[in-house]
Amino acid sequence: MSDNAVLRLRTERLAKSTRPFLARGSRAIRCQSCLLPVRNCICATREIHQAASRFCLVMFDTEPMKPSNTGRLIADVLPDTLAFMWSRTETDPALIEAISDPSRQAYVVFPASFAEPPRQVFTEVPAGSKPPLFIMLDGTWNEARKMFRKSPYLDNLPVFSLDVSASSGYILREASRPELHCTVEVAAALLEKAGDLEASAGLSRHFNHFRTQYLAGKPHHPVHQLTAKNAESL
Repeated sequence: MSDNAVLRLRTERLAKSTRPFLARGSRAIRCQSCLLPVRNCICATREIHQAASRFCLVMFDTEPMKPSNTGRLIADVLPDTLAFMWSRTETDPALIEAISDPSRQAYVVFPASFAEPPRQVFTEVPAGSKPPLFIMLDGTWNEARKMFRKSPYLDNLPVFSLDVSASSGYILREASRPELHCTVEVAAALLEKAGDLEASAGLSRHFNHFRTQYLAGKPHHPVHQLTAKNAESL
């Protein structure tokens, strides 16, 4: 069984719950590492990569407990990934310490249209800059916007904005807008931007395998539909 920052956060969050968390498919017997049904477990194929980039996941409420969450996949592949629960009123001192690390340049990953002047916006990692700490707000789109607006400790950090005009391949949850991408898709693109090409490719493989096995465990959404969808796009 693997261990990572998101799984540890999940354990802490479950311990604080006053009632059981029932996700879709809660009756399935799940691997407690990848959270897929045991028959679809992907733990044996998990790849570990090193990267100059680091990720810090700020997660909304029940996000770490959802089997469909993909932030966990980043922590699977990149073991130095950080994860924290978001709170409007109480901020984990370890989160403040992480984003203040003088050896890294912290960026809040979010669309440029939400950054008001004079806040800096980057679309590329500047040449010769410190290794990036990519802060990702992990939740639904509405939750991510709330975290962006109501996290004053992030206000002075530059925004890193990606071109997300292409359609997402996530399909595990219904997005509110077709151009919205899941956390792991954005992370793979950020790694590529930062020059961490092997880690980017490894993360994409891990996500694709996770997505296939996740859908294979849903009888009403057979995995051959995903295969057909991919074939049509070739």
